[in-house]
Amino acid sequence: MQYMPERQLVSDACRVLAARGLADGILGHISLRMDDTMLLVRCRGPQERGLRFTTPADIRLVDLDGQTAAPGELDGWSVPNELPLHTEVLRTRPDVRAVVHAHPPAVVAADLAGLALRPIVGAFDIPGTRLAADGVPVYPRGVLIHNRRLALEMVRALGERPAVLLRGHGLTSTGSGVPEAVLRAVSLDTLARLSLDITQAGGSLRDLPEEDLAELPDLGGSFNHDTAWRHELARLGPAD
Repeated sequence: MQYMPERQLVSDACRVLAARGLADGILGHISLRMDDTMLLVRCRGPQERGLRFTTPADIRLVDLDGQTAAPGELDGWSVPNELPLHTEVLRTRPDVRAVVHAHPPAVVAADLAGLALRPIVGAFDIPGTRLAADGVPVYPRGVLIHNRRLALEMVRALGERPAVLLRGHGLTSTGSGVPEAVLRAVSLDTLARLSLDITQAGGSLRDLPEEDLAELPDLGGSFNHDTAWRHELARLGPAD
């Protein structure tokens, strides 16, 4: 099958989302841009078992209109209902190569509770802190993003930021590659969980002081992405 390493990467990433509790059950998907006209995306197959059990065979090659991009790619398979969520980001953001859509309960709960995801931690999660430092935008409609009109609304909310929360729905995160997009989603989930824990314990959320934020080092992509991604893969058991 063409693009096998990339299909394996997207498949593994789906399993990471499930293992982290960001995409329980059968909801959620990840895409990877292959060129200006094609992407790999997790599709619905005849033996659907959910993200935890994603295999490379579930990852299919389609064009930006959701049509098969090679013979046999969609034989017995269907693209996600929310494919426009991926394709409109890829159409409008040339810097983005991968898109994650997930339904983390803590992210949904924190947003509905009125808790913005802010840089409340420091060295606990440096990439997550930097991600939240400029604020995380929110798309305020709890709809299924099943057409280009709604997807463009979401893209406008996303702007040039790395991720956007979807009210009553989940999140969309982006990256220059699949690991970065997934790890950003994991960081947002961590911030949401901490925010809920702090407020439920009676505490208040406070941004990290500017002087502390300025002291946080950039540990580099080999640590923030490569090492972190190897850890996520090592946490996975074999696909059943």
